[in-house]
Amino acid sequence: MQVACPSPQSSEDRRGSVERNAAAGDWISRSPQQGSVERIEAFFHGHGYAPHRHDTYAIGRTLAGVQSFSYRRNVRHSLPGYTIVLHPDELHDGRASTDEGIRYRMVYIQPALLQQALGGSALPFVADGLSTDPRLFAASQTLLRGMQHPLAPLEQDDALLDLALALQAVGGTRSRPGKSGDFRAAQLAREYLHDQLEHSISLDRLAAVAGRDRWALTRDFRSYFGTSPYRYLTMRRLDLARRLMLQGQPLAEVAANAGFADQSHMTRQFGQAFGLPPARWLRIQRTAAR
Repeated sequence: MQVACPSPQSSEDRRGSVERNAAAGDWISRSPQQGSVERIEAFFHGHGYAPHRHDTYAIGRTLAGVQSFSYRRNVRHSLPGYTIVLHPDELHDGRASTDEGIRYRMVYIQPALLQQALGGSALPFVADGLSTDPRLFAASQTLLRGMQHPLAPLEQDDALLDLALALQAVGGTRSRPGKSGDFRAAQLAREYLHDQLEHSISLDRLAAVAGRDRWALTRDFRSYFGTSPYRYLTMRRLDLARRLMLQGQPLAEVAANAGFADQSHMTRQFGQAFGLPPARWLRIQRTAAR
């Protein structure tokens, strides 16, 4: 869909921004803020990410260039002023469609945080992966501002609620919780996974902890948190692995400390989740100015 939408920057400013950074090569700047919400700003020439999927919502804004990605059997093209909305566990890639490259910001939000705001409603779903809806643009502004601007805890919580309600409105999701699911059981399972990152966990054990039939629990978990229990556990292990990598641990030690069978297992899972091998991901990281 090609709909004109106001851009937060002029075309001249966007060109200047890209020119200043093109010589430095591809990069990702991560917000120094701690917590469950991950915020980045990045610049890429050409191909950025191989096909991958993660278990968070990925909400983004293109700042410069044409940001293209394959999503739900179609190729989407994001321009400055559009809001990118990638649902958990949806396969996608990322690339620049012009020689100038792309500069963009993304915020990655665990579905559990939106659940806290929505009180157990079905997860909002924006099918096209792109939106020009002004409600969603406005609601995502706080979370997508520059990495040099940290968010106060209360400010972040307010922004998450605004975004959850906007996603619900734009996606047409019902506001009332479903009657058949067991939200409390899914929460208990999620908490147990966080406590057992380094251990092997069976679905039978998870069901016993949650007090729910194993297949009913799996359905509930997918409905409320956007992914399967196993995928959720893998992603939390990868979150830990990234933190350990940034602390300077060797990859083999990272794999062992994050609960993976070995380094090759971690590398395979890392590429499937983030579209980059661990070594390249680490090489292009840089911390935003505090």
